[in-house]
Amino acid sequence: MHQRVSKNYSKWFLSKVIRACKDFQMIANGDRIAVGLSGGKDSSSLLFILSLLRQRLPVDFSLVPIFLDLGYGMDMSPMESYCRELGLKLHIEKTLIGKIVFEVRQETNPCSLCANLRRGALNQSAKDLGCNKVAVGHHLDDAAQTLIMNFLYNGRLATFPPRIDYQRAQITLIRPLVYVEGKVLAALARKENLPVVPNLCPAQGNTKRQEAAQIISMLEANHPYLHHRFYTALRGTSGEGFWKDLIAKYQQG
Repeated sequence: MHQRVSKNYSKWFLSKVIRACKDFQMIANGDRIAVGLSGGKDSSSLLFILSLLRQRLPVDFSLVPIFLDLGYGMDMSPMESYCRELGLKLHIEKTLIGKIVFEVRQETNPCSLCANLRRGALNQSAKDLGCNKVAVGHHLDDAAQTLIMNFLYNGRLATFPPRIDYQRAQITLIRPLVYVEGKVLAALARKENLPVVPNLCPAQGNTKRQEAAQIISMLEANHPYLHHRFYTALRGTSGEGFWKDLIAKYQQG
C-alpha cells in the first residue's frame, strides 16, 4: 500500500475525527464500511482519513470505496488510481439518477430528490458488497449549512445527525467528519495532492446549500469564531448536545 499516511495529523484534525467516532460509536471491530466517493475533496479526504484510522485505532475494520455514476460522464480514473494507492478497489455503480432528476422529473429544485435517490442507491450498493455501514464526507460546515437551510425554508431548528441506523435496510450511516471544518479538509486535499474530479451536475453553482454557505460567510465577517460556536452548540459537552438529541429521532425503519 502506498504510504501517504506517515505524518502526524493528530493535532490538526485526527483527534476530532476520533472524538466524533467515539461520541457516536461509529466504528467497531469487524465493520465493513462503504465509503461514498463523489469525486470532491471532502470524500477524497474522508477515504484518506479512514485509511489513517485503520492504522491508528485498535479496531479491525475494512473499507470499500463506492462511486455512484449519476450519468454525467465524470472521469473517475484519478480516483481509481488513488484507491489503488491505498490498496483498495473503487466500485463504480451506474445509475439513472441524473436522468430521473433532470429529464423525467425536471425538478426545479433537484437537490432533495437527488440526495434521496443517491442515499438509497448507495445503501443498496453497500449491502450488495457485504457492508454494514456507509461513511459519507459531510463535515461541520455542511451541518451548519443544513441548520440554516432548515430554519430558512422549513422553519425548523434541525440538521443531520452524525449517525443513523436504518433498521429496515440493516445499514448504518456514519459521518466521521462532523467535527472538522471544510477549510481543514481543503488544506488536507492540497497538502496530500488528493484527487478531485470536477462536478458536472447541471445544478452545480446554484443551490440552496450554496446560499446558506454565503449567509454563514457574511456572518463570519463580524464573528470570526462562528464555526466554533456551531461546533459547541451542536456537540455540547462530551457529545451530549444537539446532535445526541437527533439520533433517536432520526432512526428509520
